[in-house]
Amino acid sequence: MENVKNEEKVLLEVNDLRVSFFTPAGEVKAVGGISYNINYGEVMGIVGESGSGKSVEAYSIMGLLQSPGKVVGGTITFEGEDVLSYNKKQLQDFRGNRVSMIFQNPMTCLNPVYTIGDQLIEAVRVHHKIPKNQAWAKAIEMLELVGINNPDKRMKQFPHEFSGGMRQRVMIAMGLICDPKLLIADEPTTALDVTIQAQILELMKEIQKKTGMAIIFITHNLGVVAEICDKVAVMYAGHIVEKGLVDDIFYQPKHPYTIGLLESMPRIDADEYERLIPISGTPVDMLNPPAGCPFGPRCSHCMKLCLRETPPLFEVGDGHYSACWLLAKEEAKEGAVNE
Repeated sequence: MENVKNEEKVLLEVNDLRVSFFTPAGEVKAVGGISYNINYGEVMGIVGESGSGKSVEAYSIMGLLQSPGKVVGGTITFEGEDVLSYNKKQLQDFRGNRVSMIFQNPMTCLNPVYTIGDQLIEAVRVHHKIPKNQAWAKAIEMLELVGINNPDKRMKQFPHEFSGGMRQRVMIAMGLICDPKLLIADEPTTALDVTIQAQILELMKEIQKKTGMAIIFITHNLGVVAEICDKVAVMYAGHIVEKGLVDDIFYQPKHPYTIGLLESMPRIDADEYERLIPISGTPVDMLNPPAGCPFGPRCSHCMKLCLRETPPLFEVGDGHYSACWLLAKEEAKEGAVNE
C-alpha cells in the first residue's frame, strides 16, 4: 500500500531525458539523460550556470522546443500520461491549463500593442469557454492576487506603462489564471533589482501556499533556491550532478561543482570578511564534451578515472544523490543508480 501512496503523490516524472540540437557544426547534447520527480504541491529548484540545460529541459516539458532541438530519448510523464506522445490539440490543452510557464523577460513575452486586460482574457478564454465578463472578473482577481493595485485601471493599460517588476507580476498572473497544477518559473527574477526580486519571491511563496500548486524554479542563484524551494537539482553541462532536499544541498554538499557554487556566493551571515573562490576553468564545449565526468577538467579533485568514465548518481543520504567518483566507496557503490 505504501508504494501506491507514493505513486499517487507524483505529479511529474522525468526519466532519462535526452535533448539534442542538430546544428551544421554537429550534435549539441544539451540535456544528457536527467531524471527527477516532483510531487503535488512541491517546489523544486533547478540550479546551474548558463548553458547547463536548465531552460531546455523546461521547454521539453512544455513542448516548446524549436528546431533544430529534439528530444532524442527518455520520458516525461505528467499525472501518469506520456507528454511526449501528445498531439497538437492535447499539447494546447496541456499548456496553460495543467502546466504553465513564466519566462525570463516579461517585456518580450507581453505583446506591446495589446492591453494587459486583453492578453489576460485571451489566456483564460483559450482554455475555458466562458463569457468575456467572467474572464474579465477572473483577470481582475488574478491581478489582485499578485499585488497589483487599481486592477480595473491596469487592465486597460499597455505593457510599456508598467515597471519591470509590475510586468513580471502580470506574467505570474497570466501563468496562474488557468489554475495550473504545475508552474515552471524560468529565472523570473533575473532582470529585476534585488528589492523587487525579494518581493516577487515572497509573492510566489504566498501564492504557492494559497493554491497548493507545484513549482519548478529555474535559476542560477542559490540564494533564491534557499528562499523558496523544498528540494534542489544541480545541473552542469546537461547532467544532474547532485540532487536532494534543500538543506542537504546547502549544508552537506557532496559534488565539487555544488561546493564551488556555494563558495563563489557571498554570505551575509559570515563572521568576518571571506574571499570568494571562483570556479576555475571554462564551461564545457557542448559540441565536444569530455569523455568522462563533465566537470572533470575544472575539478581540483580530478582523477584519471574522472576523465575516462562518467560517474553514476551515488546515494549519499536519504533522497540525496551526487555524481562524483570521490563517493565510490564499496558501500556507496551498492547505492549507485543510473543517471
